[in-house]
Amino acid sequence: MSGKIIVIMGPTASGKSALALRLAQEQNGEIISADSMQLYRELPIGTAQPSAAERALIPHHLTGIFELSERAEVFRFCEMAAAAVQDIHRRGRTAIICGGTGLYLKAFLYGLDDMPADRRLRKELDEKYDSEAGEALLAAEMLRLDPAAYEKWKLCRRRLIRALEVRLITGESILTLQSGKNTTLRYDAEVFRLDPEADELKQRINSRAAKMLDNGWIEEAEQAIAHGLFTSPTAHQALGYKQIAAYLNGEFDRETLLAKICTATWQYARRQRTWFRHQHPEARIISR
Repeated sequence: MSGKIIVIMGPTASGKSALALRLAQEQNGEIISADSMQLYRELPIGTAQPSAAERALIPHHLTGIFELSERAEVFRFCEMAAAAVQDIHRRGRTAIICGGTGLYLKAFLYGLDDMPADRRLRKELDEKYDSEAGEALLAAEMLRLDPAAYEKWKLCRRRLIRALEVRLITGESILTLQSGKNTTLRYDAEVFRLDPEADELKQRINSRAAKMLDNGWIEEAEQAIAHGLFTSPTAHQALGYKQIAAYLNGEFDRETLLAKICTATWQYARRQRTWFRHQHPEARIISR
């Protein structure tokens, strides 16, 4: 694939979208989202999708294109992102990939792992473990078979299921098999990592969450829940919607809702910061 790619990564609320918009205007660019939850058209507010005005200003790709019933997978993302980059370059424009889903960015830039896969086995594992009810069983199985992989990915159910799949097929830990993984970028990419100070990021998270609630997030969540959000294969993982559901059930007041969303978002942002610091040495750091 010819042509340079600009990549902007970082934790949620770090200012990625604003930077991508500015660069797109300066570089005759178009923006490709690398956010697994922005794929879902019924979750525009809660996943901070670009506004109609921003879409009119700059073309955006891979936002609001999935139904809640569709599964978001890293393999599919890489295929769609590569096709979008090729299309953008063919039209003589700059491709700007912007997002915070670390696994998507890592896989796109460095390539997907070449671990063995078994579709039938994966279907069985998904049916058994890919739900809140299956999390405890999955944790127990991974602690028994591959405790190191469990410790690494215990906060990401999909990664744990993939690790279990590889363990059952090969008898080896996915960590052992990945020890010789590729560390060379697959594309001519200029990569930036936004990494604001913790206090500033917390402030950004709190301010954005309050605005999102004021702008209709609760109503959006209510409709999404009615349309099957919590039975969806992937979209149910979107931040904040479980807290809003509890609020709608009368479990706490709106002030508490905001506090709970901010806490959950900050915890997620901390995990993102750790991922990007360890997984993307090629990135140029922007601290403000």
